[in-house]
Amino acid sequence: MSLVDRSRGLAPRCLLLASAAGCLLHAGSALAVEAEAGADEAADTIVVTGSRPIAESEAAALEVQKRSDSLVTVLASDGIGRLPDQNIAQATSRLPGVAVERDQGQARYISLRGAPKTWTTLSFDGINVVSPEGRDARFDSIPSAIAKQVIVSKAVTPDMPGETVAGNVNVVTRSAFDYDGFHLAAKAGYGQAEYGKRPEYEGSLVLSQRLPLGSGELGVLVSGSYYERNMITDNFEHDWERVAQDTRPGAATRYWVQETENKLYRLTRKNWSLSGRLDWKADDDNQISLRSIYTIFTDDEARDNYRFDLDDRQGDLVPNTAACTTTVNPTPSTSGYADICIGNTPTQGTIYGIDIRQRSTLRAFKQSILTNTLEGKHSFGDGWSINWLGNYTQSKDDRTVTGEASWESPSTRTLRPTVGYDFTNPGVALLTLYNTTQLASPTRFQAGTQVTAIDSFTKPLTAITFLDAVDTTNAFTGRLVIAKTLSLLGGEATFKAGFQFDQRGKVVDERNLTIPVTDTARLAAIGLPTDYTQFALSQPFQGKLPMGYTFNYFDNRKMAAVGDKARELYAFAPVAANYYDVRERVYAGFLMGTLRYDWGSLVGGVRVEKVANRGIANGIANGVSTLITSNVDQTLVFPSAHLNYNVDDSKKLRLSFNTGAARADYDQIRPNISFNDLAQTISGGNPAIKPERAKGVDAYFEWYVRPQGYISIGAFYKKVSDVIYTTRRTFGSDALNSNGIDRSPYFYSGILNGGDGRLFGVEVAAQLQLEPWTEAIGLPGWMGGFGISANLTLNDSEVTKPAFFNGATLSVPERKVRLPNTSDAVYNLGVYYEKYGLSLRLQYQRRSLWLDSIADDDTDAGDTYWDADDEMDFSARYAINKHFEIYFDAANLLNQPGRRFSDPSGILTARGTPTGMIRNQTIEWERFGRRFTGGVRVTF
Repeated sequence: MSLVDRSRGLAPRCLLLASAAGCLLHAGSALAVEAEAGADEAADTIVVTGSRPIAESEAAALEVQKRSDSLVTVLASDGIGRLPDQNIAQATSRLPGVAVERDQGQARYISLRGAPKTWTTLSFDGINVVSPEGRDARFDSIPSAIAKQVIVSKAVTPDMPGETVAGNVNVVTRSAFDYDGFHLAAKAGYGQAEYGKRPEYEGSLVLSQRLPLGSGELGVLVSGSYYERNMITDNFEHDWERVAQDTRPGAATRYWVQETENKLYRLTRKNWSLSGRLDWKADDDNQISLRSIYTIFTDDEARDNYRFDLDDRQGDLVPNTAACTTTVNPTPSTSGYADICIGNTPTQGTIYGIDIRQRSTLRAFKQSILTNTLEGKHSFGDGWSINWLGNYTQSKDDRTVTGEASWESPSTRTLRPTVGYDFTNPGVALLTLYNTTQLASPTRFQAGTQVTAIDSFTKPLTAITFLDAVDTTNAFTGRLVIAKTLSLLGGEATFKAGFQFDQRGKVVDERNLTIPVTDTARLAAIGLPTDYTQFALSQPFQGKLPMGYTFNYFDNRKMAAVGDKARELYAFAPVAANYYDVRERVYAGFLMGTLRYDWGSLVGGVRVEKVANRGIANGIANGVSTLITSNVDQTLVFPSAHLNYNVDDSKKLRLSFNTGAARADYDQIRPNISFNDLAQTISGGNPAIKPERAKGVDAYFEWYVRPQGYISIGAFYKKVSDVIYTTRRTFGSDALNSNGIDRSPYFYSGILNGGDGRLFGVEVAAQLQLEPWTEAIGLPGWMGGFGISANLTLNDSEVTKPAFFNGATLSVPERKVRLPNTSDAVYNLGVYYEKYGLSLRLQYQRRSLWLDSIADDDTDAGDTYWDADDEMDFSARYAINKHFEIYFDAANLLNQPGRRFSDPSGILTARGTPTGMIRNQTIEWERFGRRFTGGVRVTF
């Protein structure tokens, strides 16, 4: 194996700090970093001289990457066992070909080489873990404190599950054998969010020790972490539509905002984890490991939601195809919605006497993963070895809504606001509110006095709703792998045969309670006032979004008390329509061979998986609930082959062929239709849906620059088939109506398979430091601390979207579209300086826009996209000595908004040049503010 030795001798150095100047003696200390390339390889040691965390972690990562027999990218902890970011999603986003999708500004999902996020799987120590949400693996709930390494596999091998299509993110946890003896690492920090000046807290602790046990040794490690983030968000959303009554000339190009709203959040998010690990090395040939990890993510959200129902009186507009003048008329006979004849346009105008629908929502979401693994590795004479393991994982997704109160304008139009709207700036939704005055004619209204405080309008309570909902996934895995190593054809050969059984079952349990406003006795019993002003705080909006009106936040403590009282006094009714119990069993076997020579290695084999799904759910027909059971099974074959050729001892050429299949999520294969009254949505399952299949090839050239550095360039291609699409439309049926609730106008979504397509692209990456060349080119020694890491991924995708029929009517013909969730360009640029105990890093990432959803009906406002995302973070560390370090982090420095918009013309989908209204039709806009954190780290 190679030895990385960057010793430059010991010498006094002078360092000028912001607060003082002085000379500090910097002495390097040797650090051993264990690198793991896979379960079948023995650990080797990389010796890195000097306390330089960025260089140390890069050296360890590159050594693992270089020795791998397949295409991987590695993120390794530094010498004192830390990754650069708080959660795994954010930390991994620094790697080549990795893009992230954010929620409330926090990195959550990982997309590899531009592929859909559902094509990326999550593993702990090689065991695939089902996220609480299901197939969409969430990485924000996994603290980086539990990880020694993160290995991103982009080319699938036969010993990996076939559901891995774009790649796998494997979180390798720490072991006591990573350290020489007793080890302690602790971190404590405090910070503040820009919006609302809200606090952040973080802390972590790792303790480990190695103890003699019989003739062997026992390694004990425990760790814990905690992170709390309090924040305020800016948000507005538009719902665009083509209006049937708007038949004046030019109507075919006009889309109107039927509803605009502000979702104004107060959030408290927490991540915490506990993990423990026992490793017993009886001797050099036998090791047993017991590992347990418990991670929790909580999202306590208070949402003040003001929705302006602009199309409230759409029927006032009488269809007319004749041209008309567009002079402003302040006393129209219509409400003004979609009426160009009074001077209104889709982006600017006035609408008279419309409805405000306000919701005060308190959510207490909690997601958790508890995974337990018992694993054994045993080597025998004559090159035989056995690896066995058993795993039990439970994932929970608690979607509890503590309480949601609905307030709505009365039907009397003079008690409703007149709204002047200005949407000309795609980043601002400015509303001006007025009282509504009725003129002599009963159908004519005009704007009265301007009103700033929206809560001065009459908005009686209409209902209060409570929801207890928990999705529980129980997963069991058993695996046995037998390997034989021998000399063959002039090289070393390792043959593996393995069997794996997985069973995963997901059960949804929802119970709710709705108290109508007419039930005054129960409203009084739970303590809910019917006047919003008695339910509000004196605290105004703390964000920075210009809205044109003011409001006071609702009292989340009162809502919590109301929710507690409701749960104490009244029984919640099961939501039978949303119940389902889905079980998946996967029987897998694989054969795999690895041939290693001086010039490189060959890896090949095949994996066979039989997938058996059973679904139980309540179906509803004509208001009658019926239990439905479905059983579907299929057998899938996944061949793969990999060539790794050593051009010389620092350069490698990698070629691979691999296959995979992304199966539909558990809620998508349930045999029923379910609804959500809070979101006014209906979704349906499809047990017969086929998995998305992919066949891919990769070709990469890697140059490991001496003494440390890395340059690579690669190309990839995937042929995809049976792409899963979501079809969306208005439900349009009374089959789910019950308890006086009309669900026919709810938004319905279901899934189906589409046509074939492809994804191809190139990836370039480099990691270099100036240190090795400073002396050769005559630069002073202090400049050796500069380094750079950069990567760029470009890709192109195209798949066939099948024709959409609304009943027997062809609404949208077959067409070519981008692959959903795929960015054409992702790049990262990091520059750093570290020397004399000081470590500084500035990191920038950008991913281009990506397709979010595809319009199924010509009345939709077009395909929707998330606009390009730019993120910049800064970190600074200073090691006072080898045991004590101070740090400072600044996140989201650019504070760019997240923006979703629609493309009614289809130009973006066809990869034309977006101009004008195409990019201005904002659907959702949100911004979160910058965050600053500082603290200390202690290591022994």
